[in-house]
Amino acid sequence: MAVSGQRRRPVVALYERIADAVHDGTYPPGSTLPSEPKLAAELGVSRPALREALLLLQEDGLLTVRRGVGRTVNDRPPRRGFEHVQPLEELIGPGTPLRVRALLRTVEEPTDFTTQHLLAPARAELRFWESVLTGEGTAAALSHEWATADDLLDRVHPEFARALRAAEQGGAGRGPAVSMLSVLVRASRDTALSAHSGITATLLGRRRGEQLGRPADTPAVLVTQVVRVGEVPVLAAKHMLPTGAPALPVLHSH
Repeated sequence: MAVSGQRRRPVVALYERIADAVHDGTYPPGSTLPSEPKLAAELGVSRPALREALLLLQEDGLLTVRRGVGRTVNDRPPRRGFEHVQPLEELIGPGTPLRVRALLRTVEEPTDFTTQHLLAPARAELRFWESVLTGEGTAAALSHEWATADDLLDRVHPEFARALRAAEQGGAGRGPAVSMLSVLVRASRDTALSAHSGITATLLGRRRGEQLGRPADTPAVLVTQVVRVGEVPVLAAKHMLPTGAPALPVLHSH
């Protein structure tokens, strides 16, 4: 579902409230939603906004309209996939979030990757976080994340800028146990995000293999990601998932 504009529209926020209720079991698979008047009263929203949100939920495969019954939750509602802006440590794995171990939290000049994806000028200073994601004692992924320059971030997403600084201060000496993307998502309750991701087959290489405890020639999946506020890229990332890592769900819309 495409979301445009910096601030979330009420219908989008309502869509997410109902989708969250489906995924957390408030409205389990096969259940019937309350009637529109009752649901609107329960949620404290107008019926036109509710009707639009329900139509979007039908389009996205969470709900079905059954004649004489009403709107029911599909038996297998689509799992939220990588097209949703969601921290990697929460997205992959068998239902238990992975643990983030901070390797490096620093500021660096742009690389070719960040110049291309964050449109960073040559002498900009970008926050860079390197993390290993682990589950059950095994390294599952290596993440490299960059935030755009502070002066731009202060203008386009000040909440994220403040949250980043707080996370780094709170993690001094040991690193915050969250990813940069997690900080961004939590700071964006009232800000619409859009993202684009690419997936490429590759090999770990020597340095990444050492960090993940795998041979250099281990096959891996490289996920690149750029997250934007409006038209402005605020975060760019590379996530390396070696063979044997927990599954990464990808939701395809049609």
